[in-house]
Amino acid sequence: MSNTSYYFILWILCIVPLIHSLTPKSPIQCNKTICTLENSYGTWNDRKTCYALNVTYPTTEQQLRLAVSHVVQNNLKAKIVTKFSHTIPTLSCPLQNNHAFFISTEKYDSGIEIDAENLAVTVDSGVKLRELIDEVEKNGFSLVNAPYWEGVTIGGVISTGAHGSSWWGKGGAFHEQVLEISVVVPASKSEGYAKILRLDSHHPLFNAAKVSLGVLGAISKVKLSLEHRFKRSITFNFTDDNDIENVYMDHANKYEFADITWYPSRHTAVYRYDFRAPLNASGDGVFDFIGFQANSILVPESVRGAEKLLENTGNSKGKCLTASASLAFKKLTANGLKNNGQIFTGYPVIGYQGKMQTSGSCLYSSRIDTSCAWDPRIKGLFFYESSAIFPASKFGDFIKDVKNLRDINPQNFCGIDNYNGILIRYIKASEAYLGPSEDSIVIDFNYYRANDQFTPRLNQDVWEELEQMAFFKYGAKPHWAKNRNLAFLNVRQKYPKFNAFIDAKNQMDPQNVFSGDWSDEILYGKELVKFDGCALEGMCICSEDRHCSPQKGYLCTHGLVYKEARVCRLLSTSVNTDSL
Repeated sequence: MSNTSYYFILWILCIVPLIHSLTPKSPIQCNKTICTLENSYGTWNDRKTCYALNVTYPTTEQQLRLAVSHVVQNNLKAKIVTKFSHTIPTLSCPLQNNHAFFISTEKYDSGIEIDAENLAVTVDSGVKLRELIDEVEKNGFSLVNAPYWEGVTIGGVISTGAHGSSWWGKGGAFHEQVLEISVVVPASKSEGYAKILRLDSHHPLFNAAKVSLGVLGAISKVKLSLEHRFKRSITFNFTDDNDIENVYMDHANKYEFADITWYPSRHTAVYRYDFRAPLNASGDGVFDFIGFQANSILVPESVRGAEKLLENTGNSKGKCLTASASLAFKKLTANGLKNNGQIFTGYPVIGYQGKMQTSGSCLYSSRIDTSCAWDPRIKGLFFYESSAIFPASKFGDFIKDVKNLRDINPQNFCGIDNYNGILIRYIKASEAYLGPSEDSIVIDFNYYRANDQFTPRLNQDVWEELEQMAFFKYGAKPHWAKNRNLAFLNVRQKYPKFNAFIDAKNQMDPQNVFSGDWSDEILYGKELVKFDGCALEGMCICSEDRHCSPQKGYLCTHGLVYKEARVCRLLSTSVNTDSL
């Protein structure tokens, strides 16, 4: 069998869906002396262990208030933890000082109250996104926008600024659908050490709480706006990428739920034509995104093994073969769109909003032979996810720079095209203190992460230059729940109302009960600590060769297009790549 055929078959297997999946484990595990917290990938961005003395699982708002009261009364630190813990930075990790406490909302998930007359729904913070969508759809309503991944809770979505894609109406950010937020905060002894604040749009703390990072208090309930149930029509247009920088704004203005997926190495752009359809339009479609479907455990393990082999042997051509095979399969299967809930038969795919707006079918079965591809209990996919939020007016120039970097050697970009290329989405200007202050473009891209933190990646310099170009040359803001640490450098200067957020934090949590090591670094602008190999995982920007991996030939040098970037590039040709 030729190498081309081998890689094609392997990559097709990796994305052929099966039916059931291994249910994700609880992110909190306790023994007799300590509790530890992992994210859904099993590893935080700094690879450190996150721990606390104990955990409690409130089931009601009053129990949540009592949990916060206990923490305050006993001079402890606390963090709210969701069922999924689906973040890359350690937002949910409390101060690591042996006096910390986890409060999990995993069992605080039963309350969903629909106000049909006022087109609103009030939910407990631990309610899972899929359960909320199904309940409101069953009652004849829809949520207008939601994150593409449904393995999140409502409290988690509000805390991190998660989003879908739209410049229409209130925009693509989930927090723009919020009408009221209830937050449990520390209080005086006479108030029982904890109290509940009800914040609506007229309250001076409301815009701080809309994107809270979990540092203001414990979100207990969220009231969201609804619309009457509607359908959507989706068509994916796979075409060339010649004109992205000129048409990205027109695309968003023309289609309510537009996005673009760009595969730079393949010179391909996939335009999503996504808009509302009449409720009586024929179709019962589902968007079951390929990347979120269940796979046989053997498949992601095999794919990870092949990816490691290509990395260790410096085989960019092999990555390009798998990128081509993956893109061909996505085109064949419409990236997971299904006309009748089972298979794709042709465009457009029309279905109810609740079945088209978000995906995550790998979450929902206890069969042990399948899983989400990144489940840490298997040796499956292990990757970074970078996400940058650009002012819309600057995005076209960024695209031009990326094309210039790509054109130096298109093979260098095959690593991200093996995943999902560069996903381009739209969110509107927000009044939230930690939301974008202007209409914005959001990009996401995934790329290989080594099992060992001191192992450099193939074409490492390309991803570093792309990151630094986004966050420093174009001033993009980082997504709060994604990214490597370097993306958060100087983040305070990128939000005009950041100081107002700090003032709100000091008012709602003056004792810093909900502080954490990572969140304090971000909020108070601490410098990244540099050490040998720190640039390999984005813990710093290299300024010396030792910050890279000189023993493996990776030295600190300048970017190729963005010359101010400092990146780790394989410059020594005498190194044996078998050792990488």
